[in-house]
Order: sequence, then structure tokens, then C-alpha cells
Amino acid sequence: MLLEFRFCNFRSFRDEAVFSMAASPDTTLEASHTRATGLDKVKRILNGAAIYGANASGKSNVIRALHFMQLMVTTSNQIQPDQESTLSPFRMRPDFADHPTKLEATFLINRVRYQYGFEITRRRVLSEWLLVYEKTKPQVWFSRTYNPKKEKYDYTYSDYFVGQKKVWETATRKEVLFLTTAVQLNNEQLRPLYQRIADDLVVFTDGPSIGFGFSARYMQSAANRDRVQSLIAAADTGISSISLETRAGKHFQVNFMSGNPEVQDTEVDVPQFGHVAEGEIYKFDFAEESAGTQILFELAGPILDILQKGRTLVVDELDRSLHPLLVLKIVQMFNDPELNQNGAQLIFSTHDVSLLDGGKLRRDQVWFTEKDNDQVSHLFPLLDFSPRKGEALEKGYLSGRYGGIPILG
Repeated sequence: MLLEFRFCNFRSFRDEAVFSMAASPDTTLEASHTRATGLDKVKRILNGAAIYGANASGKSNVIRALHFMQLMVTTSNQIQPDQESTLSPFRMRPDFADHPTKLEATFLINRVRYQYGFEITRRRVLSEWLLVYEKTKPQVWFSRTYNPKKEKYDYTYSDYFVGQKKVWETATRKEVLFLTTAVQLNNEQLRPLYQRIADDLVVFTDGPSIGFGFSARYMQSAANRDRVQSLIAAADTGISSISLETRAGKHFQVNFMSGNPEVQDTEVDVPQFGHVAEGEIYKFDFAEESAGTQILFELAGPILDILQKGRTLVVDELDRSLHPLLVLKIVQMFNDPELNQNGAQLIFSTHDVSLLDGGKLRRDQVWFTEKDNDQVSHLFPLLDFSPRKGEALEKGYLSGRYGGIPILG
């Protein structure tokens, strides 16, 4: 589970921003919206969080920062020697290229805290570290810092970190993360952290419209097909059944070595939706359904899979083309102890203010982004305003009490 994420000098964020999934001492909705960690310092962790803010205030950049960190961990070894990464630092200053970007995430893995981060520029990793809290005090499993005078990296290790350290050091180029290299060279000690970032963190930076491919593959088993059909039917879409039809299609991918696109002939399972009228079933193609139904089906497979496996889903603009009641349904699934037994989390940006009232979210689950006069984004929690229990949060937000709204001329 994701416990905390902090970053600075990324896109519209110049200064450090901290996003936390640690639950406050408030006992409101504690049994459904939080779960115990087994830790003394952070006793409970949130199942979900929502980020509000005006357009272009920085909501999407919080999610992009987390996604960029994931991409660095999983693909930094694919960066060619002396090739620049796709890092986007804060650009509203003349010397922006000289400032490093810092990203750090803390995960809870088997009741142990892993605090991992790095500082980079477009051409070099400047530092990288991993702190592991098996007890109260952290163990610095490894630390890597670039020494410009020596033009090489200084490494330090904890006695708890074992293996072929010199081999991993030698194989790690300046553009590549040590974590990536070590796991690629069969370091099993770091693999749980790598898998938490690479596999258990699911980030949709372009909104909930992700294509129907995953949900179609998820439906290959009868049990999963029933789960998807139940979710779609519960949304009152008028769909009574879903089937898959295999058709000829194209598979598109980019060759990372050459940068050239490659297209291959393949077969694609296309969903067919059954609607009942006067006792007859009429099948419609995916493209013939409404935008809301398409997005709901596209999300159905990932959501059900994430709930089953206890992963973390991060979605930009979850409410895009979805009715507020459908958004609420998705949020409730992650807060349902029966459905969410393995610690799955949902983090999303939204403009849906109806979620703020009526006991749908805890006060510590609400975050805001806002830009100042220097075009710098800031991230802050609702708790900074000490809202009262039962306070009309929707009214307060729309009136500007908490910030995060557009100033209209």
C-alpha cells in the first residue's frame, strides 16, 4: 500500500509537495475507509483519497509525478548512454535545467515500511536511497550519491543489504537507477519493492478511458465475466449480458531501440453488449454504447482485478463521462470491507463535489491543488483548514473557503 509520496521540481510544482495516505486519529468511517497497518507510528492507512482543484492547478501533475517515478524504476535501463530522459522539471525560472527533481515514495509491504527515492536531472541520477523500517529506526539498505569532484558515485550499504553489490554498482550507468539494475540482475531482496512500484501501482494519467483490452482479457474466465456483468448491470446501463467476439486486428508498439513503430496482425476480443427488448436480445458493439458505458466497461476489469490483488489504482479525472452516482459506486467498492479484503487503494483527481458531503469521504481523504501568482502549484489537505465534523464541505469548497477553485473574471 502507498503510504506517502513527495516530490519537487516537477512540471508546475517548484517546491516540495507531500501527499499522505496515513489516516488521522479521527474515528469517523474508520472501519470502512481505513485499515490497520500494524505499525506504532502510523496506526491506520486510508483506502482512498480525492484531489480537487481548478483546471491547470496541478491535479494531473501530482499523478504524472507518481507515474514518472514508476517509469524510471521500470524502464530507466532502456535509456541509452548519454540520452536525456523525458523528465519535465519546473520551467518558470531561467536556470531551470540546473535544478534536480526529487521523487520519493513510502510503501507498506508486509507491515514493513520501505522509503525509496532519488534525485535526477535529465542526464544523470544524482542520488538514490532506500530506508527500510523493520523496527523503529530505519535501516539504510543502500545510498548512492554522485561526487562531482571524483566524477563517480559514492555508495554506502547497511549490513542488512546483502548480495553482489560491486557487480550491481559496476552495471549501473549514470542514467539508470540502482534499484532497476539490481533487480534486473536477480536481486531478490529488492524485488518486493520493485514489484510494488512496477506491478501493484496502476496509474492512468490520461483519465479512465484506457481501452477495452484489459477488461476483455479479464473476462476470459467465467467467474470474472460474471463479476464484470454484475458491475455493469448494477450501474443501470440497460445491459443484460456481455460476450466477446474474436476479430482480426492490429497490434501497435514502438521499438525502444530504433524508436520506430511496429504493427503486427493479431486477433482482438471485442465486447458485445446484450440489450433486452420485448423478450428479444439485441447485441451492440462496444463503439455503439454511450461514452459512460464504454468507460465503465474499460474500468471494470482493472478495478475488480485491483480489488482482488490489493493494488493501488491512481486515476486522473475519474469522473470524466461518468455520472456522479457511478463515481460514488466505484469509491464505495474500495471502502467495502467485503469487496476490498486485500488492502487495495483508490487515488483520483475529480471535479465531482457531490462526494464531499453525506459521509462519502473522510475529511483526511480530501486534498486540493492551487496555483499562486508565480504559476507555482501547491498541494495541501483539507485538514489544514480544521473543518468541523458535519461541516458542509461542498458549500465551503465552492465558496472558496479551502482554495482550489478557479477565479473567474
